[in-house]
Amino acid sequence: MDRLNMMDERAAASVIGCSVALLRKWRLFGEGPAYCKLGRLVRYRHEDLDAFLAAHRVETGGAR
Repeated sequence: MDRLNMMDERAAASVIGCSVALLRKWRLFGEGPAYCKLGRLVRYRHEDLDAFLAAHRVETGGAR
């Protein structure tokens, strides 16, 4: 796993457009994007954030 590809929760929240608090809530309930837990550190991969966003993409009638 490429360490340069990892980001902290503040950067991850910025990428997907949510708050750090929401990321923490999702982790608490087993939801949200995949993450890596290294002791007390939580890190996210760009690929996992992209996959999370793609999985929640909704096409409207005009976009089909």
